[in-house]
Amino acid sequence: MENKVHISVVSPVYQVEKIVNELVKQVKQAVSTITEDFEIILVNDYSPDNAWQKITEESAKDTRVKGINFSRNFGQHCAITAGLNHAQGEWVVVMDCDLQDRPGEIPNLYRKAQEGYQSVFAQRIERNDSFIKRTLSRTFFFVFSYLTETKQDATVSNFGIYHCSVIQAVLSMKDQIRFFSTMVQWVGFKKVYLPVNHNNRFEGKSSYNFRNLFKLATNAIIAFSDKPLRLTVKTGFFISLLSFFIGCFYLIGYFSGTITVSGFTSLIISIWFLSGVIILLLGILGLYIGKIFEKVKERPNFIIQERLNF
Repeated sequence: MENKVHISVVSPVYQVEKIVNELVKQVKQAVSTITEDFEIILVNDYSPDNAWQKITEESAKDTRVKGINFSRNFGQHCAITAGLNHAQGEWVVVMDCDLQDRPGEIPNLYRKAQEGYQSVFAQRIERNDSFIKRTLSRTFFFVFSYLTETKQDATVSNFGIYHCSVIQAVLSMKDQIRFFSTMVQWVGFKKVYLPVNHNNRFEGKSSYNFRNLFKLATNAIIAFSDKPLRLTVKTGFFISLLSFFIGCFYLIGYFSGTITVSGFTSLIISIWFLSGVIILLLGILGLYIGKIFEKVKERPNFIIQERLNF
């Protein structure tokens, strides 16, 4: 990777028409305290508002502001991947576009990186999100840690500064499902966590509803863990063992004369219980097979419709 700028700032953009100008302004102010040799890459994930028009206006004012416009909505993490593919900086900052990730923390992250770290993760000690979002986030990371057998930190997301060698390692991963915060942790390198302040959303509300969060969590778990499959084996073994003991109980009862008529209730309960378990296990297998199907088609993670200042 040939570095042409010192710092690249990558931010996926979606439904932030009224924030784009302020985002660019604050990022410029923050990064300019480090160097004037920087670029800001804004990736429009087919936002339904006029976000792309705002990006176009900012790009016309300053060639260091660069825009990428998707042909349709591909998701936040695919937008991050597109930005990373185009980033030319020796150091790359990844941040959200809603200004909850404070641009003013970028100099602090950079100074920490100069102590000899390749990855500096912003650690949001006090998150300014709703109670429901914080609870869902903690629940996801708890389950994700268990299923991937790794230690995940709910206070850490995408925001951070990463050396270009780390970014190249992330881009070398050919996963069809992109989940930047986990991928950048997985590649390793010397890393550190830096506590930062977390803002309230500058304007509007998050586009992540419960359905989107659940889909993202499911995809991430399937992409980074095969433990659900291993749990199905354990579940099947447990049910088989339980069925064996129940069978022995009824067999002994039959020969001892305590059972004279087969129980309709126990039969119906067993049928419904085992049918539900079988359908559940088949569903888990189906999810993995479906992701394999998506992978073998080798469709692109994103399609770019337009680029500015590249």
